[in-house]
Amino acid sequence: MDSFFSIYVWPAIVMIAQSLLLLVCLLVFIAYILLADRKIWAAVQLRRGPNVVGPFGLFQSFADLLKFVFKEPVIPAGANKGVFLLAPLIAVTLALATWAVIPLNQNWVIANINVGILYVFAISSLEVYGIIMGGWASNSKYPFLGALRSAAQMVSYEVSIGFVIVTVLLCVGSLNLTDIVNAQHDGLGTMLGLPASFLDWHWLALFPMFVVFFISALAETNRPPFDLPEAESELVAGFMVEYGSTPYMMFMLGEYAAVVLMCSLTTILFLGGWLPPVDIAILNWVPGIIWFLLKAGFVFFMFAMVKAFVPRYRYDQLMRLGWKIFLPISLAMVVITAFVLKLTGWA
Repeated sequence: MDSFFSIYVWPAIVMIAQSLLLLVCLLVFIAYILLADRKIWAAVQLRRGPNVVGPFGLFQSFADLLKFVFKEPVIPAGANKGVFLLAPLIAVTLALATWAVIPLNQNWVIANINVGILYVFAISSLEVYGIIMGGWASNSKYPFLGALRSAAQMVSYEVSIGFVIVTVLLCVGSLNLTDIVNAQHDGLGTMLGLPASFLDWHWLALFPMFVVFFISALAETNRPPFDLPEAESELVAGFMVEYGSTPYMMFMLGEYAAVVLMCSLTTILFLGGWLPPVDIAILNWVPGIIWFLLKAGFVFFMFAMVKAFVPRYRYDQLMRLGWKIFLPISLAMVVITAFVLKLTGWA
């Protein structure tokens, strides 16, 4: 009985506790990322942004949460009630489930599986189902059109993201996310005789892929300038037209969880994860989680700034960019990367 408890029950209790801790921290972080998004956008327009609820507006996101929770959910008479309510639940559950394999520091991960990046890619690919279900179950042509546009957009840019990930895997030789970060201890910089630094991270060796991944991440998460599924001037709120109160909040929570996930993946794949910018004692004393959060925050700042200075694409331009530009570039980079690794023996 003791062995059963120690082998099965106790590890399950520990994993559940770790998952709850991660989810609470993640949801609080998303609340402040949402506030940061509004503050950055306001600063670009020379406005103050949210500044009333709490000191400097720090509690604005929590006030919005209470507003959504206490509003009455309205379900259209012709809607498929079960699917209508299930769609936002699926969207937010899948967006949060991917975090089970994201390492925030050395050994700071709930499930350190050897196919971590494959798990993330598989779960994030399923997120399109929540959007399609929400658009179809609303029983209205406007959300259905928005859902179709969103599904086509997400599928198109997942192809490019997949090839970008392949180039990183060719360089690392592992699907484990912790191994991908640790592989960036040495790279182009150390080959040139320099000390271990940010020059060893994959952003330099795979710079075209870094750019493709960043732009594809914007399109995958429906961020401006690729926010066509919910463009206010065109579709009101896209597939979320008929949603309000808590179901609407869950869709938005899933969207921002996906945005933070893409920022974290960019950090892990290209920016060295929790590694310090230069491998010296004073920077190594800083906990790895701090470096990880700073890098992910910087990537999100770039996400927010793109919204400010890039005009929205037309839908045909969006599809042309994904299929006629990014797909050939990423395919070519996979071949070039494999060729260079084989030629030089670095593989």
